Amino acid sequence: MAFEGLSERLQSALAKLRGKGKVSEADVKVAMREVRLALLEADVNYKVVKDFVSKVRERAVGQEVLKSLTPGQQVIKVVNEELSSLMGGTREKLNLTSKPSVILMVGLQGAGKTTTTGKLGRHLKKQNRHPLLVAGDVYRPAAIRQLEVLGDQVKLPVFSMGDQESPVRIAAEGVARAKEEGHDTVLIDTAGRLHIDETMMDELKAIKEKVQPDEILLVVDAMTGQDAVNVADSFNRELGLTGVILTKLDGDTRGGAALSVKSVTDCPVKFVGMGEKVDALEPFHPERMASRILGMGDVLTLIEKAQASVDEEKAKDLERKLRTQQFTFDDFLEQMEQVRNMGPLDELLGMMPGMGQMKNMRNLQVDEKQLTKVEAIIRSMTREEKQHPEIINAGRRRRIAVGSGTTVQDVNRLIKQFMDMKKMMKNLTSMSKGKKKKGFGKLKFPFMP
Repeated sequence: MAFEGLSERLQSALAKLRGKGKVSEADVKVAMREVRLALLEADVNYKVVKDFVSKVRERAVGQEVLKSLTPGQQVIKVVNEELSSLMGGTREKLNLTSKPSVILMVGLQGAGKTTTTGKLGRHLKKQNRHPLLVAGDVYRPAAIRQLEVLGDQVKLPVFSMGDQESPVRIAAEGVARAKEEGHDTVLIDTAGRLHIDETMMDELKAIKEKVQPDEILLVVDAMTGQDAVNVADSFNRELGLTGVILTKLDGDTRGGAALSVKSVTDCPVKFVGMGEKVDALEPFHPERMASRILGMGDVLTLIEKAQASVDEEKAKDLERKLRTQQFTFDDFLEQMEQVRNMGPLDELLGMMPGMGQMKNMRNLQVDEKQLTKVEAIIRSMTREEKQHPEIINAGRRRRIAVGSGTTVQDVNRLIKQFMDMKKMMKNLTSMSKGKKKKGFGKLKFPFMP
């Protein structure tokens, strides 16, 4: 999970202040020392850390906190606000006012620039825009083909002139084609290098001068830490960036780049890559990320993920089935797949308020293998068994266990938990009709302890 190490350290540092009736200057000093160490270990820029701690300490020992009824909570509120401010304060949206709006994608080789171009195209398509992808990387072998494959995956057209043309001409012709065909957005994938050099920058400057882009987005690998910030600073001085996209933020990253980029370059992070799939690109909300880092959850992002993944009509149909006792294993499987489409379950847990503050958070992470086991058991049932689980006798349970590569005990547990869930829904329905029922028992999701 992104920022996991930093999140644990910060929450531990602030836990001693939480719930305190009185907070002294010495308490704040001790907490800030731990906060400073946590940020430095996360590879946040030293000057950024120094300024951040200074601002928090100044506000935390001021009248604002000392006169508060809950000074401990007030200090945490100050940290949350300053952390959000450090990352930009509010979400910075793309400037898409031109027709067509031109977005120039730049960065070093290996940062995921071409993949991110496809992801961003998909994101804009979901916003009811009509992007055209332009293959402007003529140097890296198979770069053009890679963008064409991505274009097929996200169902977007790709403009290419092969690898013998000048990238400047390809960019200009791509914009012209977009105007002819009525595309409102152009995403130009450009060549990267293993390091910043004069040739690359001259080429990018020529493309910028030719197409006058509305956005120049730098794609950087968040796992490179402070190097990502240094790269952003160099590109910004040469090209005048309008935004940064951090990739691989879901990986083993300490988070320093995300926390440092805005302060060092004055260039906002606009998107973050949270996985390899084409839908794993999220708008960057500093205030939401700050809340997640401090274990306060991120309900808004959780709701947005649910709205994007859950079919409203199917949700209404599910509600009807639950009320009328028609819920089947097929429905259960469909719901499980929709939840999994929202992203890794441990990440979803981290968005729930309070979960990040619980001890042994890692022990609460849901084992994806167990969910795969549940899916295998259900798929090994016949259509009749899924519709009417009460007919599954001992012989059928042995057959299902063999077919799913599980044990009879696994099958028994799943069926029992499913029947318990149906029983609970029946009791709740009866209560809603005015009939009082007692003793629902404990409902457990499949394979939870």
